[in-house]
Amino acid sequence: MGSAILPGLFAAALVASPASAESSYRDLNHNGRQDPYENPAVPIARRVEDLLRQMTLEEKVALMLHGTLSAENGARIGVGVAYDKSAAQAQLARGVNSAITRLSPEAKTFAEENNAIQRLAEATRLGIPVTISTDPRNHFQVTVGVSSASGGFSQWPETLGMAAIGDEKLVERFGRLVAAEYRAVGIHMALSPQADLFTEPRWPRGVATFGSDAATVSRLAGAYVRGFQGSPKGLVSSGVATVVKHWVGYGAEPEGFDGHNYYGRIAKLDNASFAQHVAAFEGALKAKSAGVMPTYVIANGVSINGKPLPQVGAGFSKPLIDGLLRRTKKFGGIVISDWGITNTCLDQCKAPTAEKPQGFNIAMPWGVEELSEEDRYAMGANAGIDQFGGVDDPAPLLAAVRHGKVSVARINEAARRVLALKFELGLFDNPYVDVTNSTKVIGDPATQAEADKAQRAAQVLLENKANLLPLKPGRKVWLSGVNADVARAGGLTIVDKLAEADVALVRVATPFEVLHPNHFFGSRQHEGRLDFRADDEATKVVTVASASVPTIVAVDLDRPAVLTTLKDRAAALYGLFGASDAVLVDLVTGKAKSQGRLPFELPSSAKAVEDQHPGRPDDSRTPLYKRGDGIILP
Repeated sequence: MGSAILPGLFAAALVASPASAESSYRDLNHNGRQDPYENPAVPIARRVEDLLRQMTLEEKVALMLHGTLSAENGARIGVGVAYDKSAAQAQLARGVNSAITRLSPEAKTFAEENNAIQRLAEATRLGIPVTISTDPRNHFQVTVGVSSASGGFSQWPETLGMAAIGDEKLVERFGRLVAAEYRAVGIHMALSPQADLFTEPRWPRGVATFGSDAATVSRLAGAYVRGFQGSPKGLVSSGVATVVKHWVGYGAEPEGFDGHNYYGRIAKLDNASFAQHVAAFEGALKAKSAGVMPTYVIANGVSINGKPLPQVGAGFSKPLIDGLLRRTKKFGGIVISDWGITNTCLDQCKAPTAEKPQGFNIAMPWGVEELSEEDRYAMGANAGIDQFGGVDDPAPLLAAVRHGKVSVARINEAARRVLALKFELGLFDNPYVDVTNSTKVIGDPATQAEADKAQRAAQVLLENKANLLPLKPGRKVWLSGVNADVARAGGLTIVDKLAEADVALVRVATPFEVLHPNHFFGSRQHEGRLDFRADDEATKVVTVASASVPTIVAVDLDRPAVLTTLKDRAAALYGLFGASDAVLVDLVTGKAKSQGRLPFELPSSAKAVEDQHPGRPDDSRTPLYKRGDGIILP
């Protein structure tokens, strides 16, 4: 390995190996000789054991934390364009060398920032590199703590859109291209895919799933893992480790209230529906996903081997992790908890008010709220958690070990998995990236062309009355919710007044409500009703337009909207799953053809949504459209 690819003040000296005067190595522990863990020719298992032998208990415990790389200007949650290097150095000094990034700068800066973190890591006692993870950042919907802004990465349809296409080869291709983007800037771990079964239509996290059919979710999640990790046999050194989530039953929360929030901590299932939620993970597990993330929620109504599940979040459930995942499903990778499960949920977390909003009292210790922080760590570790997400203080877990609540053997087991993954990713041999190359990979027009093609294919045409589509050239179009400049560039003739139009094109969002404005996540998530009502602005626009001219209605379906009110008014009706305005214009003009079919059913009424079972897929009464519906134009 040449010294030119080891940038920075703290790059380790390249020292002549005793075995060969011509070879070189990275002297990570700064002792002047090549240890087995520093030797790429040594098998990974032996490298792990050599490094473990040199580690203190405190350092091993710290491996079990997966922190956050804070951004400059005090952005604790990490959103920004540069890291707080002092905070990163302090985190590394505590031995924490796995962390999520939420930066969204341009490519060159991103690569430089991640290289800077690795230089800081290389200067520590043992030079253990940092595993840098990310939430999805290649789609349209961005929610803090759930997904990140693109920042120049290629933009693909939502995961639901990939499900609408249903093509495993496309999903695997997506994974390979996006993994190349991640590695180009120094990201090694994808906190995805979501293999959650989308069974409660009001659930705000469903947009990042592969829909409501367990077989489809399993098939496509497996393709996602193969693409990102680089092989059907598991992770390769140039790939990105996937962490499939959220094990298991997350999509079954009554009223769709999400498990990030105290009011959404319970999932309602039964044994039959639970089996379908488990089956959705089969493909990702078969593809040997490097990691699994247990869900926040408490699975209510489920028994395993005749014993009811303990009423605790999955991260604390030994039957779900050590039992079902490890022993029954034979999962051998790393188990990473979802973020903040060991934190303490204070009153402003449970029941915030306008005067005392939740703020950053973010905690999800569901079912173990009354335990001490130390005991939460102990319970999670003994249940099978190898890394605790979103925390960077080893003291409570170390105390649990010293008080005999967690065995040293359990710590060593987790540490081996964490270290093995770093070795498998090649981070000990070179964690740095070529900054110049990053600018070639990120923003590559060829990659975005493939993403645009997928966007076009992913949309679903539900109605095309009197063969209105594709629009004939020269027709005058009135717009609402679509950028006029983009529409003109796509060949449409735009008019400002309905009276001058031959046809209208209206783009609207699925209805939602802000039911919990004082909760950190509740204020950001789409909750509540799904039906278009007469006094909704979107309904008014469609009603006025359709009274004058044939109207094309395109609905962004981040959740399964009730389209009954719009169906009769629309001459053509699209369900969109992550599409730019340019893609929509290409579809209505016939330059491209949608290939999608609904990845879930669309209910016919608000009452039907209320009456369905949150854990059972596609079970509303008399759905307006069924899963799989979609018109493919000739």
